[in-house]
Amino acid sequence: MAQIDARLRENVHLLGELLGNTIREQLGDAFFDKIERIRKGAKGARRGSADGARLLQETLDGLADDELLPMTRAFNQFLNLANIAEQYHQVRRRRPGEPAPFEVSALGGLLERLKGEGFAQEFLARQVGKLEIELVLTAHPTEVSRRTLIQKYDAIAAQLAARDHTDLGAAELSKIELRLQRLVAEAWHTEEIRRSRPTPVEEAKWGFAVIENSLWQALPNVLRQTDLALKRSTGLHLPLDASPIRFASWMGGDRDGNPNVTAAVSREVLLLARWMAADLFLHDIEGLIAALSMQTASEELLHRSGKSAEPYRALLKTLRDRLVATRDWAIRAIEHNQPAPAAVLQDNAELREPLELCYHSLHACGMGMIADGDLLDTLRRVAAFGLFLVRLDIRQDSARHVAAMAEITDYLGIGHYDQWDEQKRLGFLQDELNNRRPLLPSHFQPSPETAEVLETCRVVAQAPGASLGSYVISMAKGASDVLAVQLLLKEAGLQRPMRVVPLFETLDDLNNAGPAIEQLLGLPGYRQRLHGPQEVMIGYSDSAKDAGTTAAAWAQYRAQEALVNICRAHDVELLLFHGRGGTVGRGGGPAHAAILSQPPGSVAGRFRTTEQGEMIRFKFGLPDIAEQNLSLYLAAVLEATLLPPPMPEPDWRETMEQLAKDGVAGYRSVVRDHPQFVEYFRQATPEQELGRLPLGSRPSKRREGGVESLRAIPWIFAWTQTRLMLPAWLGWEQALHAALERGEGERLQLMRQRWPFFSTRIDMLEMVLAKADADIAEGYDERLVSKELQPLGQDLRDRLSQAVDAVLQVTNQSDLLAHSPATLEAFSLRNTYLDPLHLMQTELLARSRQQQSPAASPLEQALLVSVAGIAAGLRNTG
Repeated sequence: MAQIDARLRENVHLLGELLGNTIREQLGDAFFDKIERIRKGAKGARRGSADGARLLQETLDGLADDELLPMTRAFNQFLNLANIAEQYHQVRRRRPGEPAPFEVSALGGLLERLKGEGFAQEFLARQVGKLEIELVLTAHPTEVSRRTLIQKYDAIAAQLAARDHTDLGAAELSKIELRLQRLVAEAWHTEEIRRSRPTPVEEAKWGFAVIENSLWQALPNVLRQTDLALKRSTGLHLPLDASPIRFASWMGGDRDGNPNVTAAVSREVLLLARWMAADLFLHDIEGLIAALSMQTASEELLHRSGKSAEPYRALLKTLRDRLVATRDWAIRAIEHNQPAPAAVLQDNAELREPLELCYHSLHACGMGMIADGDLLDTLRRVAAFGLFLVRLDIRQDSARHVAAMAEITDYLGIGHYDQWDEQKRLGFLQDELNNRRPLLPSHFQPSPETAEVLETCRVVAQAPGASLGSYVISMAKGASDVLAVQLLLKEAGLQRPMRVVPLFETLDDLNNAGPAIEQLLGLPGYRQRLHGPQEVMIGYSDSAKDAGTTAAAWAQYRAQEALVNICRAHDVELLLFHGRGGTVGRGGGPAHAAILSQPPGSVAGRFRTTEQGEMIRFKFGLPDIAEQNLSLYLAAVLEATLLPPPMPEPDWRETMEQLAKDGVAGYRSVVRDHPQFVEYFRQATPEQELGRLPLGSRPSKRREGGVESLRAIPWIFAWTQTRLMLPAWLGWEQALHAALERGEGERLQLMRQRWPFFSTRIDMLEMVLAKADADIAEGYDERLVSKELQPLGQDLRDRLSQAVDAVLQVTNQSDLLAHSPATLEAFSLRNTYLDPLHLMQTELLARSRQQQSPAASPLEQALLVSVAGIAAGLRNTG
């Protein structure tokens, strides 16, 4: 069996040893010996040793009440340290002769392959320059770690990098390891869990911090590498104003079911983004002023600088003064709503133009080497981030718009909008959109709910267009949902285009997405209001919760196909916005494979997707890792555009249709139709306790009720904690088993070999099944679930076993992930620390439910730490 790389193993061992030293120092050798007995017992139990299992259980049973919290913290911290070591290993120094990781070479290799396919060099350069990839940072983090801890983890990674040199002297090595010991001790002595939920503004600041600490550095580095790859393959450079990757955010704009996100919050977040952008660019400009001391300049620059002896500095000092004015005004405007003075920068062109003038002057005067340094990096940041840092999306549930329109029509005495059919709604909305008079009199006094909708629209109308992304309508059903938002924005005074984006989330809505957009594009006047592409958002999380991942995945695929064909027939460009989560159950998985598995024609140089929760830190938290992931996005979107996957064969479609039909039946027979399911779910998982975890600013439920009222994240998170992983595979076991029974095994294998959509789904399914563990799930049942409900748990574990058997038949393997022994060994290493956490969590849950402990008690803290530890051990949770 292949082993984990020796350097990774060494770093994991080192960090574990440093943690052990810290624990010994605080809690003594006797407590540390208990940790070691638990670890060795867990390791033995995993290998089938009865003695190991007995040692594990006896040591855990012997823990005193005051030892539960530190013991839980110990295993949680080790898993976090293992994550740091794994993250650093992705970007470690390569030794001579060692190949570069795929992420680094993906774009260059693809460009050479595309040339081999007959694409002209000029065409390829144009395509790369025209790419539009937008990553939307979302604020429902299952990232439970406090920001202060994340900063310490980043510092530990930096010390691992400092240690990764073969020529370090003994004194240098000792200094680094002492610094590591201190950082590990600081992390151990820092409380892991936030005591209170973050506000939406705090979430937005967390997103800005990711940009400041990582993406600000990573993005120009990626574009520099892209430029080099283009130059090598085509002889051409990336255009100066190209911004193939940009960022948007839902943090402070996503008000769907979150009463804490108000119009005032969105306005504050927009201003904070302007403050942060001005502050970051100020640092850049100060550095350029120090560097660009030369005197020779173009006539245009000399004229602009007033014939200064240091023309570059003179021009940049003027820009610096305007950035200072912009930064200072943004803070005052938050507190006092002050209008912007004339010096404030309002348009990205005002920031870009003087920098471009300096750039062209340096090149014209033989100083291109200087121009292509920090100045070029700043210009790349201007193109990607600009004065507004990230574009803020606004998201609201369609029901809130319907309620607002109903209140308005009732006030106007023309009926009840919410009781009208689609045609009557469309007629009213079209008439009002074409009408020049206001819809409402100034003395209209709306209810608080409608007032908030109208005030949000006013914030949109008053904000600069470049500061906003899209207005996303959750749970959209049809064309009237889009026109209602357009009318509300018109009423608020919006006089510029804004993308209004229907989000199709349930199975029925995905199936109706094509007809809904067909109707929308055919409405008189709609095309005149549509500036740019028609954006449509595809919901992954809620469609999977509604129908299971089998049926949801196929509905998402078919909806995209239909939308591509409809927009092509209407000669309208299409932008698909993918609402993907971090986990398989929420449509997550490796981004590169996911993009290449989209329907042909759906990635036409454009790709917009959400990046959520803890995945933001795992993918973009460190600059080097961010560079790798951004490079992968570039390569995947270019490949999917120019070398789209093949159309599925007709018999593959038939098979997929039947798989979806059987999958949704199997999923809903349990989740919707089993009378005991909701009660079993609440007893067997920490779902109720998760409501007390300060995960994010929004509630865990949209409303009171059963599974349908839960958000997708706690739904996934709860099952992940017990290792049943139910939402990611339920339905597949029935669908695949039925197909195999029909004798379609060879066809399924052929589909996996030749159809990227199907192979990606099977690969993600295999990965999540490898993380699932029926024995651990059974342990939760035995300790927490009443006897009358336990047969349901046994049935679900039997279904899990059926899913594993079916996947093994399709992949023609004897064991899950047999093709990736290194991954299996990594899972094995983590299980040694996860198994005790699961056992402690079941006990903590049982005690918590019996004692009804207050939130701040050691018992509740230990429970929350166990949740965080299991989340860290499994990496993607919600």
